[in-house]
Amino acid sequence: MIGRDAIARAEEAIRPYIRRTPVIEVEGADLGAPPGRLLLKLELLQRSGSFKARGAFANLLLREVPAAGVVAASGGNHGAAVAFAAQQLHVPAHIFVPRICTPAKIERIRACGAALELVGDRYADALEASEKFAARTGAMQVHAFDQDETLLGTGTLGKELDEQAPGLDVVVAAVGGGGLIAGIAAWYAGRAEVIGVEPELAPTLTAALAAGKPVDAPAGGIAADSLAPRRVGERVFPIARELVKQVVLVTDEAISRAQRTLWDALRVAAEPGGAAALAAILSGRYRPRAGQRVAVVISGGNTSAVNFHS
Repeated sequence: MIGRDAIARAEEAIRPYIRRTPVIEVEGADLGAPPGRLLLKLELLQRSGSFKARGAFANLLLREVPAAGVVAASGGNHGAAVAFAAQQLHVPAHIFVPRICTPAKIERIRACGAALELVGDRYADALEASEKFAARTGAMQVHAFDQDETLLGTGTLGKELDEQAPGLDVVVAAVGGGGLIAGIAAWYAGRAEVIGVEPELAPTLTAALAAGKPVDAPAGGIAADSLAPRRVGERVFPIARELVKQVVLVTDEAISRAQRTLWDALRVAAEPGGAAALAAILSGRYRPRAGQRVAVVISGGNTSAVNFHS
């Protein structure tokens, strides 16, 4: 299991390449939430448009990259992050994404000069294609969540948030493959309650916790391009089982409402996966206790500011 010392070392390595994203404090009532203050960690302002830049740079800086470069499978955000990191570090990159990948994410990947292939209908299809490409070419696989360096990278978000808002009681973050929630939980290590949020149509961690191990789960919904792998990561699961306090499920409708609320109240343009954590609070699926100091990670913004799901 990754620890705080290793996360701190990873943070030192990637710091020159990533943004220290802001934390803003808002009144819950202004968002339609119960009264009380909420802290929003605006990680959608991260380079490449999501928290994934942290894990991408950690992989490319902490591992030995072969001459064949790197390959990644992604619903979109991880691919954009790996493409961006590879561009910055002058490394060849090949990215596989499923056909559900949104145009905003495809454009980001192509703008960074990576080779891009659309394969299949879901992340699992892109992952299989990337594994075959790595075996054929010798390129280094950069896994979106099930890789130690990826978890160290996401752990740096927890470290940064801890420095910006010390003394938090609760951190709420979305779960897809589990890389974000596991990295944050590894940093806090029980010093704050870490709450995971999944779409009802992609309950990967919920299914794994019920089964006692990672298992296949449904992979649908409006956040399928960021929160719907087939199963949670093998490296992620033991961290989540030990250190994630609770996992709640939210509807697609709640995610859409959270997106719209962020835009209407704050002019923050989050993608569906980026708004999922806030959806848990706005919908009442997660209710902090009175007086708790709560932070919510707005994890990605690779979308249009106007073309929200209704």
